[in-house]
Amino acid sequence: MANLALVFACLKYNHVRALMEGQLSPEGIDLTCLDLDPEETHPRMMRDKEFDISEMGLTFYLGTLAQKERPFIAIPVFTSRGFRHGTIYVNTGSGIERPQDLIGKPVGEHRCYGHDAGLWSKGILSDEYGVPAESFSYYIGDVRRASPKPEWLPLSPPPQVRAEYLADDQSLDEMITTGKIAALFSAVEPRALDKGPVRRLFPDHVAAERDYFRRTGIHPIMHTVVIRRELYEQNPWIARSLYTALIEAKRRHDAYYRSIATKMHRILTLPWATELYADNRKLLGEDPWPYGIERNRKSLETGFRYHREQSLSSRRFVPEEIFAPETLADREYFG
Repeated sequence: MANLALVFACLKYNHVRALMEGQLSPEGIDLTCLDLDPEETHPRMMRDKEFDISEMGLTFYLGTLAQKERPFIAIPVFTSRGFRHGTIYVNTGSGIERPQDLIGKPVGEHRCYGHDAGLWSKGILSDEYGVPAESFSYYIGDVRRASPKPEWLPLSPPPQVRAEYLADDQSLDEMITTGKIAALFSAVEPRALDKGPVRRLFPDHVAAERDYFRRTGIHPIMHTVVIRRELYEQNPWIARSLYTALIEAKRRHDAYYRSIATKMHRILTLPWATELYADNRKLLGEDPWPYGIERNRKSLETGFRYHREQSLSSRRFVPEEIFAPETLADREYFG
């Protein structure tokens, strides 16, 4: 039987590079890979289901599960993760010195209420500092440019949250620089960061994030990989095939970095890269970017709890119900 010809859209991260560059192939699949930024992939997949398989923000995927016809199914591969203390920005004239000072302030949210970076930032503020997500008034728009409200988004601010979308000629960058908003939740840095009236809420955000991981064991998950559900239902074996191939791509990535661990600063021309790699392995473990459910259970369940607490879903999901059952047998992946 001929292989199935499919298209996969994803940013070419190091841990998926072997698959995207054709160094390996999923069994039974002729895969065409498109190296696209998530800001392009998300609307094209959400609005038009343009690709067979794609990277997708986990919170966006959860949003689609409320739709009558669920358009996608995910596999437990996590293309993007990120600690989020460093993605909370404040205007230096706003009087905000500590997280609790955010309460009652106008804040900006990049693109939508409920994007992955904002979900985690607000969840951490609530858990760690007693700052509820509904204690702000929100201005929603693009950080870098004026743009209309995206119509493809599967999430909306809940009724109890005070929120408004920016006009087409406004940007959050301009608003935080001029003090029209006191703070900003965004994975995209404002231009005035450390060069004008904008700084991070947590000045040493790396130390705060390392302490957070040390105490919680959580490495926040941003993006997963989804398959068009109609395609999956016709060919359920492709979930396992893709999952296996993506595991192998990550294994090759991990093996390469381990092979250059003592000389990374020379190969990457990045000062202290060797020391940083060693410090990260010491803190995060030998597989700092695990796939599968079991080793990600706490991160997944925490993210799902935030999704429910921030009224983005009507109930709290459990990991086993949102990923293709063909991928659940491998409960752990150790690189």
